[in-house]
Amino acid sequence: MRLFKYLLKLILIGFFGVTILWVLLLRFINPPVTLLMIERGFERKAAGKNWKIDKDWVSFDDMSINIKKAAVASEDQLFLEHHGFDLRAIERAIDKNQHSNKLIGGSTISQQTAKNVFLWPGRSYIRKAFEAYFTMLIEALWSKERIMEVYLNVIEMGDGIYGIEAASETYFKRHASELNKQQSALIVGVWPNPLKWSPVKPTQYIRHRSYLIMKNMRRLGPLDF
Repeated sequence: MRLFKYLLKLILIGFFGVTILWVLLLRFINPPVTLLMIERGFERKAAGKNWKIDKDWVSFDDMSINIKKAAVASEDQLFLEHHGFDLRAIERAIDKNQHSNKLIGGSTISQQTAKNVFLWPGRSYIRKAFEAYFTMLIEALWSKERIMEVYLNVIEMGDGIYGIEAASETYFKRHASELNKQQSALIVGVWPNPLKWSPVKPTQYIRHRSYLIMKNMRRLGPLDF
């Protein structure tokens, strides 16, 4: 029993030491790839397509304020106020999921960033626990600007397209710094399923989503980044 406790202590110290160092390093080093990107690459190969991970890192300051506001307006309107978790959004999601066959998420931008950068794709309680842990770490060790920068650079935005610079150039033939409000809202509008929808060929549903996002952008006013 004493040996077991000693080994458990070593494992826990190693786990916390490695993960804290990992998160701290990515405060300054841009993550080169995510597990989702790799999985999607293999899915493309299995479907007879070429391997494709189209991404081009862009700094926070070189992103249009419109795409930042669109992300906040659509995904996490309390992003600059909370410390990683929006408890009211989680409660609403749990309540809706009890009365619907379609699962509704309550994740914040911080949670989505932690999930995309540090974890594997999928759904499980274990993964959710790790997501909460890494969310607390990035909120403690990164700035809100860094969280938003990483989020907008790794999120899936199309078939083999990741990050706002690649999406902006692919869909609108311009840099992320040049995106206007409508283009930003359309890009963000397809995030629930970027493999199904396109910001340049929006369905009626996506047009309505982008309209609501722009409406929320106006209501948010200036962002205190």
